[in-house]
Amino acid sequence: MDTESQSGSQAELRQPQPARAQHAAQVEHAQHPERGAAALATLLSRRSVPALQLHGPGPRDAEVDTAIDAALHAPDHGLLRPWRFVVIRGAARERLSELFVRRMLERDPTIPEGKVHKARSQPLAAQVVIAVGARILREHKVPELEQLLSTGAAVMNLLNAFHAQGYGAIWLTGGNAYDPQIAAALGFAADERCLGFVYVGSADTATREADAPRVEADARRVQRGAIAREWTG
Repeated sequence: MDTESQSGSQAELRQPQPARAQHAAQVEHAQHPERGAAALATLLSRRSVPALQLHGPGPRDAEVDTAIDAALHAPDHGLLRPWRFVVIRGAARERLSELFVRRMLERDPTIPEGKVHKARSQPLAAQVVIAVGARILREHKVPELEQLLSTGAAVMNLLNAFHAQGYGAIWLTGGNAYDPQIAAALGFAADERCLGFVYVGSADTATREADAPRVEADARRVQRGAIAREWTG
């Protein structure tokens, strides 16, 4: 190794780990720009797929692990790791379905049968259900809101990772998501808060295209103009 290369390598080793990772990403993009374009195309094509439109096959164990690993790379002020994930699959989906229905009827015996049927069916249509939670430190210097935002960012990574692996997914909340008895039954601790359920499975290509029509560049600019603006001081 020549002196220049050696000194360059030593300088890279002295960089903090995030800086090294950023440098590696920049080198990767310079050498293979098509990979970055493919990654952006994946992000721009993600849409939520209704839980009742999901079916088998579902993600394999390694693919679920990959999605959770992606979630762990979310922004995390204070390195608090507030995210919690409870994976529910196989026969456990039937028990989750029964739990949903029982608690819905206990909370409101007059609830319409259609809503009960939908809650019963969603965990069975999806091949994997992931209960999303957050462990909130109330007396920490990092505000509770930022801890919740970090959890939301982790869920977005989770959804993007499943989409990148070819699966449909959706994050749903509602009464069952915020029910303390359901949270306790799923093993969430007293200082952890359930924030919803991510439903994952396969989705027909026609369904995904129908639910996610191609948005042309001009239309995207109009949408961005409604929600984003530049501040110049």
